[in-house]
Amino acid sequence: MDKKLFRSILLLITYTVLLIMALVRLEALGGGAARLLDLLQPLFLGFAIAFVLDRPCHFFHRLYDRGLSTTSARGLVRPLAVVTSYLVLVLVIVGVFSFVVPKLVESIQIFMGSLNGYMTNLQGGLNRLADTLKLEELDLSQLNNMLKNLLDQALNVLSGLGPHLLELTSGLVSMVVTIVLALVFSVYMLSGKERLLAQCRRMLRAYVPETIAVPLLEVVRLTGSTFSRFVTGQLIEACILGGLCAIGMLFIQADYAPLIGVVVGFSALIPVAGAYLGALLSAMLLVMVSPLKALTFLVFLVILQQIEGNVIYPKVVGSSLGLPGIWVLAAVTVGGGLMGLAGVLFSVPIASVVYTLLKRDMRKRLTR
Repeated sequence: MDKKLFRSILLLITYTVLLIMALVRLEALGGGAARLLDLLQPLFLGFAIAFVLDRPCHFFHRLYDRGLSTTSARGLVRPLAVVTSYLVLVLVIVGVFSFVVPKLVESIQIFMGSLNGYMTNLQGGLNRLADTLKLEELDLSQLNNMLKNLLDQALNVLSGLGPHLLELTSGLVSMVVTIVLALVFSVYMLSGKERLLAQCRRMLRAYVPETIAVPLLEVVRLTGSTFSRFVTGQLIEACILGGLCAIGMLFIQADYAPLIGVVVGFSALIPVAGAYLGALLSAMLLVMVSPLKALTFLVFLVILQQIEGNVIYPKVVGSSLGLPGIWVLAAVTVGGGLMGLAGVLFSVPIASVVYTLLKRDMRKRLTR
């Protein structure tokens, strides 16, 4: 028998045996893969943090590079850029929580104080409607008690959020360890980004055939560039929308302007569905103060969303990805159905990568 044919048959038999073994032990392999992914969670989280901070780190690197002109200070440029990026991230997180949690507690307290008046007015309106339609009167006392109990529980949870976080449970310790390891990994990735990328490229070219390595590197490069543009565009768009919303809230409910701006800005990070989620949450907060102001806010936000959807988003995010609007909607719908919130967040850049690759391949085929 020909040696080449014998080698092919032997490889085919080996692959078949391995496939049968994998199918027989599929549950055990799935459990092992889940365990491995759980162990690698700090690495993935660190990569995500480093990826988000890459653009700010690059900005501060250029800033310090221009400012530190002496040769002895050149070695401090990269560490200073990394440290500044993390300081900005910490300040943003602390600022957001210092705005959101106190205002949320205050709004719930205001709503609880006005709940009896709201229920009295609602009960009177329902009674008049029942008299007009000659229906049986509705009693809202049970709804009132249920809302009070629910709000009491929410207020207790929010008020005791700090003490609860200080309880050293096993889950909290595990979370703290994961976050610390993720931060360490992200610092190493940001500090030695060029060296790590060069090592990965050399390893790929050493162990993978060139016909596969070159297209794979191109796909990785395109994916990284697309995700970077998407994250940057979403953050800029969220800041613009949150800022405009906060400015508009100065004329509706000035003391809630920072809170509503933060809520709308954060919800804008979610493509397509985020606008409606932010509007719903903000309106619920304003209803606790005044239903009329909540209605005014919804009208204002609808107008602002039209401006944002037709002017801001296409300029900031849409043009940077080059993905038509219909495919954005389709990607969010399919991604949300398959993977929930993670699918909604990552479906747009993934669809943009696939769209770009298909467009390139189609041009090559048509040129041939």
